[in-house]
Amino acid sequence: MEHVYHIPIVILSIIIAVMASFAALDLSIKVSRARPPARYIWLSSGAIAMGLGIWAMHFVAMLAFHLSIPVSYHLGWVVLSIIPAIIASALALYIISRPAQGLRQNAWGALFMAAGIVSMHYTGMEAMEMAADIEYDPFLWSLSAIIAFAASIVALYLLQYVSQRYNQPGIWKSKAGSAVLMGFAISGMHYTGMAAAKFKPHSHDGHQMQGGFDSTILAYSVAFGILIILSAVFISIFVDRRFEYQSIRSERKFRSVIESANDAIILADSKGEIISWNMGAQRMFGFEEAEILGKRLQLIIPDRFKEAHQKGMERYLSTGTAKVIGRTMELFGLNKQGTEFPIELSLASWKEEGKTFLSSIIRDITERKRNEEKINQMVYRDALTGLPNRLLFNDRLSSAIDQADETKHTLAVLFIDLDRFKNINDTLGHDSGDLLLIEVAARIQSAVGKSDTVCRQGGDEFIILFPHATSSEATKKAQKVIDLFHQSILVNGHELFVTPSIGIAMYPSDGKEIESLIKNADTAMYRVKEQGKNSFQFYAPIMNELISKKMKLETGLRKALQQKELKVVYQPQVEVKTGKLIGAEALLRWHHPEWGLISPAEFIPIAEETGLIIPIGEWVLREACFQNKSWQNNGYPPLRIAVNISSLQFKQSNLVEKVSNILAHANLEPQYLELELTESIIQDSEHAVMKMQQLRDMGIHLSIDDFGTGYSSLSYLKTFPINTLKIDQTFTRNIYTDPKDASLVDTIINMAHNLNLKVIAEGVETEEQLHFLQKKQCNEAQGYYFSRPIPPEEMQVLLENQAI
Repeated sequence: MEHVYHIPIVILSIIIAVMASFAALDLSIKVSRARPPARYIWLSSGAIAMGLGIWAMHFVAMLAFHLSIPVSYHLGWVVLSIIPAIIASALALYIISRPAQGLRQNAWGALFMAAGIVSMHYTGMEAMEMAADIEYDPFLWSLSAIIAFAASIVALYLLQYVSQRYNQPGIWKSKAGSAVLMGFAISGMHYTGMAAAKFKPHSHDGHQMQGGFDSTILAYSVAFGILIILSAVFISIFVDRRFEYQSIRSERKFRSVIESANDAIILADSKGEIISWNMGAQRMFGFEEAEILGKRLQLIIPDRFKEAHQKGMERYLSTGTAKVIGRTMELFGLNKQGTEFPIELSLASWKEEGKTFLSSIIRDITERKRNEEKINQMVYRDALTGLPNRLLFNDRLSSAIDQADETKHTLAVLFIDLDRFKNINDTLGHDSGDLLLIEVAARIQSAVGKSDTVCRQGGDEFIILFPHATSSEATKKAQKVIDLFHQSILVNGHELFVTPSIGIAMYPSDGKEIESLIKNADTAMYRVKEQGKNSFQFYAPIMNELISKKMKLETGLRKALQQKELKVVYQPQVEVKTGKLIGAEALLRWHHPEWGLISPAEFIPIAEETGLIIPIGEWVLREACFQNKSWQNNGYPPLRIAVNISSLQFKQSNLVEKVSNILAHANLEPQYLELELTESIIQDSEHAVMKMQQLRDMGIHLSIDDFGTGYSSLSYLKTFPINTLKIDQTFTRNIYTDPKDASLVDTIINMAHNLNLKVIAEGVETEEQLHFLQKKQCNEAQGYYFSRPIPPEEMQVLLENQAI
């Protein structure tokens, strides 16, 4: 049967074959370079596009074939013919996506591809419906199969060649040539197969079949459709290539940043093998990139950290729990010469294709550590003793508390204050005081272990931290510190003795925070001070109650003077021989509107500690002088009023001037004022004698209060210009119960008389005590036997009688 080819459509079919081949080459590059899951997406979509291209070439070429009888196509066979084309294309793309194959593997792959193409061609031929039968020439049929096999071999080679050299200059020329070669090979197989077909009309049909369809329009329609599909493939590849190009540019920029960084930037896989090593790493560790790539990270880790590093890696890979990932740590690195140096490490991780990779940014902090050490010496160390200061101590105490929480241990904080250090400082000067503190710090440091911390809190205060110490161990350590100071300290030729008062707080029973532990140890130390010094004591909650009460009293006392809560009462003083009223002692009382009457024993020490005793003492002196003058103005016989002077008042440089001004304002003659001084006031003999003499020259009466309870030498009795000795009530009270007290009182009276001094006894409460004093010829007395301290109104009643 005669047939003809429509040449434009034939040319169109070849163009489709060439374009499909070019698309296949581009797709081979994408498939070979992509990684799962993108590889599978490109492979499947590429197989469909490439298969449709090959099939379209075949179908369009068949439509270019015109017989003398009408021809139609069975839709089912047409669709079925597409499947082998797609399978053959998928097989080709799959083969080139795998690592390089040998000749044998490629031959088998080409055989299966050829079988697919041949199946597509001859399945398509079966789709032709016409009044004729098809017979095939065995030679040409075999030749078409051989051409299909050869085309497959060539196609696989070209696909692999292009995919492996995609980034070489001028590769597009190779791609274009390869596409033309593959296109003509595919077309050659088709037209050889068509040449093998012989069409014989049915013998019973005596006329040609009528009808059919316009194959030319259909051919152009199919060609147009497949060109749209291939164009979409080209556009997709182009867009992906643009993104890839931008990614490559970004990667190059990123790489340039990495290479220009001074820090070491190292990438490694989950096995710890190094896969990237920048110039910063080369400068820092001394290894060239070529000699370090593929080696383990253990190479730059000091031996003592290798096991911990390996366990950390294994834990992270098995559990996914990140303890150091995403954090910045300070560690040590090991360079090529085997020298350790401090580093700062930032570690990150990411996953790719199911594998874990690690990135490390490492900075050499050797210089920074040197600077930090210098700064630490200035910021965290006491400049005088070199001991840790409060900042460093608090940091170590915080760490010790954390460790104690983990191990369920206790720890001890010892707060140490040197007794009477101020006297040494004031007497010998601050330079000698500093030398003393240096020696004290050295002694305390010698008494502790390496894990303990000694801190200079400030002034003459020190704190010791004993981690993991029990109360019994703290007792031994505190006693050891006390024993250190049994021996004297030689400073600038002076042999000095200092003693420590130590307060102890235990964690967690005495506080769970830094502030509370130190505060409670400080509180316990003050308790030791109150009980005689040179000892130690553990903190007890009741101490805080006492401190709290003391603080409340201090706050109230500061307001008491302004709010007129303070009162002056007077205790009469009588002549023992006659019972005549000769004077009175002015005593301070505090009546709080909420707390009631507060004992002087509670608030006077607070006033002395806080310095409030100065304004309060001045106010008492003024009140007593004005009250005495008021009684005189009312016509009562003049008498002498005794006023206590505190040590702080006496140390004031303008004390004499203040007393003189008060007397002048009150218009009171100095002979009617008596100032009671304690033994501690006159210990500083050089300054005390001059000031006392000035007061005595004014005509003021001076007396020594609480005589016999101090520590001073008796030599001041002949040195100081005093008038009276006042026997403390502790001796008077026990005259008949303690023979020693009776002997002391007798001795004091005789000694005073021999020195031409008067004697007044405090605390006389019974008639027997009065008879004893009369018998011993004591001059004056005061006490509850005569009268309790009374307000000015009641005192005025006594003045009217002049005798008790």
